[in-house]
Parts: sequence; C-alpha cells; structure tokens
Amino acid sequence: MITPDPAPTHVDDSPVVEVRDASVSLGGRPILRRVDLTVHPGEFVALMGANGSGKSTVVRTITGLAPLTGGEVRLFGTPLDRLHDRHRLGFVPQRVGVGGGVPASVWEVVASGRLTRRRWLRPFNAADRAAIRSALEVVGLSHRVRDGVATLSGGQQQRVMIARALASEPELLFLDEPTAGVDLPNQVALADALRLLKERGATIVLVAHELGPLAPLVDRAVVMRDGRVAYDGAPLADHEVHGPLFGEIHTHHHPEGEPAKPHRPQVASPLDPRETPEAGR
Repeated sequence: MITPDPAPTHVDDSPVVEVRDASVSLGGRPILRRVDLTVHPGEFVALMGANGSGKSTVVRTITGLAPLTGGEVRLFGTPLDRLHDRHRLGFVPQRVGVGGGVPASVWEVVASGRLTRRRWLRPFNAADRAAIRSALEVVGLSHRVRDGVATLSGGQQQRVMIARALASEPELLFLDEPTAGVDLPNQVALADALRLLKERGATIVLVAHELGPLAPLVDRAVVMRDGRVAYDGAPLADHEVHGPLFGEIHTHHHPEGEPAKPHRPQVASPLDPRETPEAGR
C-alpha cells in the first residue's frame, strides 16, 4: 500500500514590513522622499548609506517615532496606527550612555524590556525570568548580571540594550547603527548574537554606515541617498555602498511623468508620539 505524501504545510510569507510612498519632513525640509520598502519574515535587511541619507529616519518612521507627512506604513499587515501589540517590535537605538548616573544593574535594565509583556505591578513569573536569562545568554553577558551598567564598556552597554529588546521576545527587531563607536571584539560579539537570532528565524532590519563583522549575515541591502532608495537588492560590500555606483538616484519606483500620489493622514506612533525625526539621519 502506498501512503500519499502529506499535504505541504503552508508557510505565510506575507510581508512583516510594508512602507509605501513614505515621506517625512522636518520644519518643512524633506527628510524622506516617497520611500517604498518591503521586508519578509526571516529576512536580515541592511539599510545603508552616507550620513544624512535618511537611513535612520526610515527605521524611526517604521517604528512610529518619525511621523509621516505622506504615505503609509504597515507592520504584520496592520496599519501602524492600529498596531497594539508593541511587544512584537524590538528597537535598539544608536548607542548612548545607558547608565546615566543611575546605579542600575545589567539584570534590571534587561528585565525592563519585559514590561510590555506583563500586566502593571505584576511580579515576574517563570516565563519572564526565562526570557531575561535567554536574552543575556544571546549577547554573552550572563556573567555580568549583577554588575552596574555604568561600569561596562560602550560595546558591552550596547549588548545590554540589545538584550533588553530581546527580553520582550520580539518578532521584528530594528537596530540603529549598533556597531558605531564599538571596538572590534564587541562588534564580533554583536555579530554572534545576531547570527543566533537569525538562525532562530528572527526578522532583522539593521541600519549601518559600514557592516564590518555583520556583513555575512545580510540577506539584502537597501541603500539610501538624499532621502530616497537608491538600491534594493543583493548584499553589497562597504566600498560599493560608498563608491561611485550611487552617484545617481534610481527612479524606477516613480517613472518620469507619473502623477504624484495623494498624501495620507499622519500616522501616530505606537512607541512614543512625542519623538521627532532627527534631521538627515
């Protein structure tokens, strides 16, 4: 008797990020100009470009920190202003002093990333503690849980912030230049952490001026120039991104003579509506 093969399991490859015709302005000055971007589940996408190209603003727009003046952002198929499950997103901003003079321990900072998963004033349960331990293991800081964050190096502090984002067990992780100002050993440690996340199926969007040890992880490069997408395709070497290849802006998204699309209403932020885009980032 021949047993038929089981029916193939359907895998949902619907985009987790959809940016359509997105524009952002600050004080009347255009920062993003009709940007289109799609990210699928499990992709590791690098947003690259020179300083002032708009690459960081793209991530701030996707996460709702930079309000749109036109266009639309959808996450998990839902318009940004209707997304309520904030724990599905993880965001690691550019490196700043995490300690800030406050004697917080590594464990306390990472544990704070679990707050979006808990009801207010409820104590940590076993699942919370397991998620915190796992996040610390991913970034290689399990042995520093009792240390004050202010006592760590800049690269180690950045790893703490990544662990904080991971503690909420996000489905989609954004990182804004995580290796900027970080020494090579900590860049390698960051790459190892992101490699493990990628192997687990995470969707990662990385903003970077240069990739360094992160280069082997990238599935796709998106290069920004003057607030527009100049390239969207196979990974590129750092020297290609900053070379003469992108001397001209690609205009395939909006051919000459195509009528301008109407602006859509501004989208509110699910993270912090008071934030504003930083000019030219």
